Amino acid sequence: MNKAIIVLITGVALAVTPINSNAQKTASVETQKPNSDYKPAFEGQTRIGAVVTKSGYEGKVIASSLQRPWGIVSLPDGRFIVTELGGTMRMVTSAGNVGDPIKGVPKVYSEGQGGLLGICLDGDYSKNKILYWAFSEAVGKESVTSVAKGRLSSDEKSLENVTVIYQAKPSYKGAAHFGGRVLFAKDGNLYLSTGERSDRATRPQAQDLNSGLGKVIRITTDGKPAPGNPFINKANARPEVYSYGHRNVQGIAFHPVTGDLWEAEFGPRGGDEINRIEAGKNYGWPIITYGIEYGGGKIGDAIQQREGLEQPVYYWDPVISPSGITFYDGKEIAEWKNNLFIASLSGMHICRLVIENNKVTGEERLLSGENQRFRDITEGTDGALYAITDQGRLYRIGKK
Repeated sequence: MNKAIIVLITGVALAVTPINSNAQKTASVETQKPNSDYKPAFEGQTRIGAVVTKSGYEGKVIASSLQRPWGIVSLPDGRFIVTELGGTMRMVTSAGNVGDPIKGVPKVYSEGQGGLLGICLDGDYSKNKILYWAFSEAVGKESVTSVAKGRLSSDEKSLENVTVIYQAKPSYKGAAHFGGRVLFAKDGNLYLSTGERSDRATRPQAQDLNSGLGKVIRITTDGKPAPGNPFINKANARPEVYSYGHRNVQGIAFHPVTGDLWEAEFGPRGGDEINRIEAGKNYGWPIITYGIEYGGGKIGDAIQQREGLEQPVYYWDPVISPSGITFYDGKEIAEWKNNLFIASLSGMHICRLVIENNKVTGEERLLSGENQRFRDITEGTDGALYAITDQGRLYRIGKK
């Protein structure tokens, strides 16, 4: 007989009964009715069986004074840099001490979903102190998703030699779906996620290879198209495009074993997706989707499969609104090894997905009682997970 394990979540003790991490015949964590009657393309593509972490862990609030935090990156010394949507960056210690705004951040377009977005470190950050970040930038009366780079000063109070290295054009007069995660790859290049800017007028640009909207972009650290990109020298295609057919990608991460790039993107009403990204592939939006319009109508021809368009590895209906993601590569909680963790906004939890051979085999919802819109998540140097929320909190999630 399984024994209950006491899990401490910000001071509240909960008794949970362990479930085999490989179980697929248990009930799903999702109990709400789907928005549509669409059927998955394969077994396990949605509403997989629930799993429960067996190890004792806790989620503890270590800071609560952040202002609409959006991105978090772990520094080699155990501290973090957090971006705030309004246009500020702050240093935060693992004890939760929040520093003053770092000077030198370029002005952001801070309307709607726009602002200062994702952030990552250069691969040689310990020596060069170079940062890269995504942000929405005003272009006349319109805006774009841009990437900038800069060096953190010796006193860590300002950014030096700041340069905007890339803009995901065309610009558009709208305040939604900027995407905005940026990731440094082992090959020395950068990946940027963009959105298709939400409106029906811009949706088709997710399928347009001559547009930077609704894409995963791969560029050099100087903002040029990365060598080996799939559409270099192709007519009517932007050479920086790596994959396309995306709606609004707010999560990208590398699998710690395979090195594959994974992403999380928002669906409309239903149809949030997890995808494994391959160069040159078309991920379908808005031609295929497992979601419907917010008003309840069908999208396009209301189809979910078409030859030549990639199926999501996993999807949700109703949505959880997946934002930042990270794979767990730490040693603190062994059963989380190589699991994908997703900061969920409308879902108000941290989603844990167990992935085996590129298929989801189990799902768990952590910190669901906190009533927080989780925006981003990263792994700290101590092997714990750290997550930020729209309400300004920073959580440490790890062994008790």
